[in-house]
Amino acid sequence: MSTRAVIVGSGYAGTGAVKKLEEVAGNSIDITWISEHEYHLVLHEVHRCIRDPSIESDVVIPVDEVKQPETEFIHDRVTNVDIDNQIVETDTQSDIAYDYLLLAVGSETAFYGIDGLQGHAHQLKGLDDAQEIHSDVKSAAESATQQNPAKIVIGGAGLSGIQTAGEIAEYRDAKRAPMEITLVEGLDEIFPGNDTELQTALRERLEEKGVNIMTGEFISGVDEDVIYIGGSEDQDPTQLAYDTLVWTGGITGQKEISNVDVSKDDRSARVETGADFQTSNPHVFAVGDTALIDQGEDQVAPPTAQAAWQAAEVAGENIARAATDRPLKTWYHDDKGTVISVGDEAVAHDVKFPVLGSFPVTVFGGPMARTLKKAIAARWIADVASTQRAMRAWSNM
Repeated sequence: MSTRAVIVGSGYAGTGAVKKLEEVAGNSIDITWISEHEYHLVLHEVHRCIRDPSIESDVVIPVDEVKQPETEFIHDRVTNVDIDNQIVETDTQSDIAYDYLLLAVGSETAFYGIDGLQGHAHQLKGLDDAQEIHSDVKSAAESATQQNPAKIVIGGAGLSGIQTAGEIAEYRDAKRAPMEITLVEGLDEIFPGNDTELQTALRERLEEKGVNIMTGEFISGVDEDVIYIGGSEDQDPTQLAYDTLVWTGGITGQKEISNVDVSKDDRSARVETGADFQTSNPHVFAVGDTALIDQGEDQVAPPTAQAAWQAAEVAGENIARAATDRPLKTWYHDDKGTVISVGDEAVAHDVKFPVLGSFPVTVFGGPMARTLKKAIAARWIADVASTQRAMRAWSNM
């Protein structure tokens, strides 16, 4: 009887792990892939759909273009995992037994208990979110005038927040829409915790596109048309009117795995794993944003697409190794650099090129950065689907 491996999730980590497991497993492992979406979403480019929803066809890859015919795909939402009986429970299917399970369900947006935020803000965790932001921004712009411009606020100036602000600015300019765009970050600088030269370059490009930047005070509350920023017992909060609010301020664990009986971080509810992706249960592995992957010295892997891509290959192989009683591989993130789009522009930082190694200029923009951003997306699409699909998507990345 063949070993059965179940992989849950069709994001970068789940999709990459399926591809690798198919490559190394041969006929010795039956692979079942479960996801609530019948496609893989190129999430780090989904912000493009805020400006132009027609780009959907370039960032959505049907699972049948990804998996081998022998891999069983189940379109369903996982609701729980029975660790004792090694069963995955879903909304509509019969219980699905496994010998080894890989959880790659991603993460949810963290709202940190901020009053009114979840009820009034868009998030950007999927295709539907991008389409809803586009619709809301479009509606606000159509109702605006030069005297009373649409007020668009993005909360959180990490990678997603910066790229969202850039796309909305491009939409405003293309439509000549009366619009004010504000990016709010609670810490003292945008793209917190990163190189100061990179932060400066990103700020300059956002400001060139007319994006207002507010830093140093956290959003403390939201109601139907006002965002409250900062404030204390001795000082009233700053009030910022808005028509559309997008929140990109952090991540937390998915509800689907909240009751799974493996060790999880108390604060974020993300699954704790070793550098081999194995959880506290030897038959359950986790990868991507689902997991806090031990990297030594009290460090965990970053929740980025780049890290998920790298980790997925080793995680997929480790499922095959576990099934055949071979030693598991360990994985440590190798940062290849950062490339961030700001509308049609891009900024790159500390990029490592194959063979050449690190680029001599630490931070750069211009045509080279834009081409690099396209190439990163195209390479991933080619790896999981086909070169032809990557070539079709090139112009919109």
